Amino acid sequence: MGGQGVGRIGVTGNISISQFAQDLLKFNLRRLVPEGKSLLLEVVFPRGKDLALRTSNESFGVVDGLALIGTQAEVQISASPEQLNQTLSALKEICSNPGFQGEIIFVIGENGFDLVRQLGIACCPILKIGNWLGPLLVAAAEAGVKRLLLFGYHGKLVKVAGGIFHTHHHLADGRLEVLTALAVQEGLPLNLIRQLSEAETVDQAFQSLELVDSTAAERLWYKMALSIEKQSAAYIARYGAWHIEIGSALFDRKRSLRCLGPIGSQHLIRYGLKVKDTF
Repeated sequence: MGGQGVGRIGVTGNISISQFAQDLLKFNLRRLVPEGKSLLLEVVFPRGKDLALRTSNESFGVVDGLALIGTQAEVQISASPEQLNQTLSALKEICSNPGFQGEIIFVIGENGFDLVRQLGIACCPILKIGNWLGPLLVAAAEAGVKRLLLFGYHGKLVKVAGGIFHTHHHLADGRLEVLTALAVQEGLPLNLIRQLSEAETVDQAFQSLELVDSTAAERLWYKMALSIEKQSAAYIARYGAWHIEIGSALFDRKRSLRCLGPIGSQHLIRYGLKVKDTF
């Protein structure tokens, strides 16, 4: 049973736990239970509810705490050089495949990977990446990728809109500062810009803006998606003259595809998805 700080699925109220985590608990505890007896186990994360506020759990339906995940036996540290090397190797393998057509989707994290699969995108390779976005973009261009889609949570990719290409929060944050700068560039009124700067999270900033001026919110969403595409192209141009079309696709805390950049929109149309005229 889920105790303090353990997340629950908002729709059902059930504890949020993966099959791997369940199997791990059973494997380690079953042999300790005497014959004919049963065990009631309560899992507690003392600071789980507070720590969950720093994650995007809520956007995937997990509320009130942290999920019990453990989806794989090998821990991956998304900011480590080892993780970068693993992803670079996976990228090289994809691009060296004889059937590779020059298109790939970079998804930010496991949650983004799940959402891409739910959308039914299966016509090109999908690579889950960590926080080393800059080197991976350059490596993709070097490997011959012609069309690349960045698919991720807006609270992560907003950093890229500000020219930050290592996105782990321990190294670089500035999310609200980037969002505020984009609002200035978009010409939003000063009172709305101040409102954005005082928000605690990017999601909260957009929610409060949508309540006051939904049109301004839509403009800011698009400005962010467009800036991600422009900043990514500029980053690659520092290292070479490859021709690569980088598009952006952003989802929000409701787990909805919320905004596309102009190139991202073209990519999704190529993948057979129906795209709204405007976001």
